[in-house]
Amino acid sequence: MSTHIGAKKGQIADVVLLPGDPLRAAWLAKKFLKAPETVHDVRGMPCYTGFRHCFRALPGQLACTKKLISIQSSGMGMPSLGIYVEELARDFGVKKIIRLGTCGALQEKINLRDIIIAMGACSDSASNIHRFGPAMSFAPIADPALYRDAVLQAEDRGLPFHTGNVFATDDFYDHSEPPRWQKFARYGALAVEMETAKLYTLAAYYGIQALSLLVVSDHLAREEKPLTSEERVTCCSDIAMIALSIVA
Repeated sequence: MSTHIGAKKGQIADVVLLPGDPLRAAWLAKKFLKAPETVHDVRGMPCYTGFRHCFRALPGQLACTKKLISIQSSGMGMPSLGIYVEELARDFGVKKIIRLGTCGALQEKINLRDIIIAMGACSDSASNIHRFGPAMSFAPIADPALYRDAVLQAEDRGLPFHTGNVFATDDFYDHSEPPRWQKFARYGALAVEMETAKLYTLAAYYGIQALSLLVVSDHLAREEKPLTSEERVTCCSDIAMIALSIVA
């Protein structure tokens, strides 16, 4: 048990899927886990632990094992996600964390419901300035093995996906003129979201594997009707399958 995670030792798997929305976490657990158990619900940010059947080809047979998976909601933004990633890694010994989230496209070539596999994350957050000082800039990147396997899975499944930098911001509503996202888009950032830079930084600090898989739910570079709140809950099915395939 930790400050914000009420589970006991052993109740959280060493692999955690990390959606922001508690409703998405519940939907993912019900859809993808066998025998999911709610292991805590502190502050309405539940964690579910269940298992997946994993199959492996051995000489003359097909072996089946059970792989424990946990799904923890993390809330919105880097301060909230940072709390859960910190406690999962430090207090529960989690080894792999895959964020399953949504984002806003910054490039014309990207369509709604496309998948973004985040190689790295730019940010306007002061978090890493506090961590490293104003004269040093840290470049948060995905775990190379998880990233490689996610790309292969997306290709094998024939899914529309893009790989590159994302822009992780502290402000959902940006009132600066011009909006900060435009500069990052000019330098090739694919999408804007609010968590990946913190996830990758903490993963580097704790020596764990991390990856952000995102679904485009709205578009900043062109006029598009965004996904509804209900659609944002259920739009992560494809990225959940990618995540489960590469960890199981």
